[in-house]
Amino acid sequence: MNNLSPLKSKQRGASFFGMLFLAAIVGIVFIIGAKVAPTVVEYQAIVKAVNISKVGSSVAEVRSLFDKNKATGYFDAISGKDLVIEKIADRHVVSFAYQKEIALAGPAYLLLKYEGKSN
Repeated sequence: MNNLSPLKSKQRGASFFGMLFLAAIVGIVFIIGAKVAPTVVEYQAIVKAVNISKVGSSVAEVRSLFDKNKATGYFDAISGKDLVIEKIADRHVVSFAYQKEIALAGPAYLLLKYEGKSN
């Protein structure tokens, strides 16, 4: 005489394989995030260097100021010659664009495209 209803005897919860699958997904996201985070920090350093260097009086001076800030900003993705500099109403507008490739596994790569403009 079993007084348990069929619904109460059914087990509930996550299986071992379900937890293993979830751990694998979380691990992959963590690894990709750990590889992408330094490129985001580098992008922020480039934007800061662009905003500092836009005060130059000529195109050559803007490029020179950017290269000086590059040395202190610890980035090497672009240099002063990669900047697009326009003079609009007594001020320089500096823009840039570059790509970063991150190796994931085997032949798989993650391509990040960054672009920005001075304020």
